[in-house]
Amino acid sequence: MPRVAIFGAGPVGASIAQRLAERSRVADILLIDVNSSLAQGKALDLMQSGPIDGSNTRLAGATDPLSAAGADAIVLADDTAAGPWDGDRGLQLIAQLLRAGAAAPFVFAGASQLPLMETARRELHVPGDRMVGTAASALEPMVASLVNIELGRTGTNVSVTGRPPSVTVAWSAATIGGELVTDVVPAHRLLAMAQSLGRLWPPGPQAIAAPTARVIEALLFGARQSLSAVTILDGQLGVRGRAGLLPVDLGQGRVLHRHVPALSPQERNETVTRLTTN
Repeated sequence: MPRVAIFGAGPVGASIAQRLAERSRVADILLIDVNSSLAQGKALDLMQSGPIDGSNTRLAGATDPLSAAGADAIVLADDTAAGPWDGDRGLQLIAQLLRAGAAAPFVFAGASQLPLMETARRELHVPGDRMVGTAASALEPMVASLVNIELGRTGTNVSVTGRPPSVTVAWSAATIGGELVTDVVPAHRLLAMAQSLGRLWPPGPQAIAAPTARVIEALLFGARQSLSAVTILDGQLGVRGRAGLLPVDLGQGRVLHRHVPALSPQERNETVTRLTTN
């Protein structure tokens, strides 16, 4: 079974570790944080709760970044002292791992890491299919929940695209129970729900952890269906080198395919504008 290294034992990193351990599909989780005692304490606490959750995943804490070099997936989350791994600090970490021979996919779990993904692609030449962002993966469940609450029903299927926090909800193809959402929800309510996403950004640690765990497992084991995640675009919607939210197929440690969801002409234009100007 594979090994996952998580940089940061802060709220996001610890939540991801907890969710992964509960799912018990990885053998080892390493929490790497400048505060070694805190990382080790959180790892021990999660591991001791394993028998209660039926998990046999092993967890440990560390401070040495190079201890992640042999991992099967590397997650950049939030350090307890310095906060999210982003900007120059995040870029230096990735460069250090690459020099050490790290060949694992990078999972960017922070809400502020889209520029870091783009810089790593441009300056460090990290293949775009080796990087996935997951904080924005929480947006589709948020939209679905808003529709479900609006109608008092469940089963909403909707896509969200763009460059978080500026995103486009693909209302034109959204469905609930086989009906088009646009046929059962007034246009002004759809607009209000889409606008509310800006106030809900960034998602909380648990909202990020759930889709991040699924993305990590899909990278390691494959998945039967596409997942919503941030990827480096490679010509989709006529855009290259920019990080954007799209449905992706994952497996073999990389992005296998990027999908463009069904969009109306207006939604498509809005998405392209957000991808290229934000």
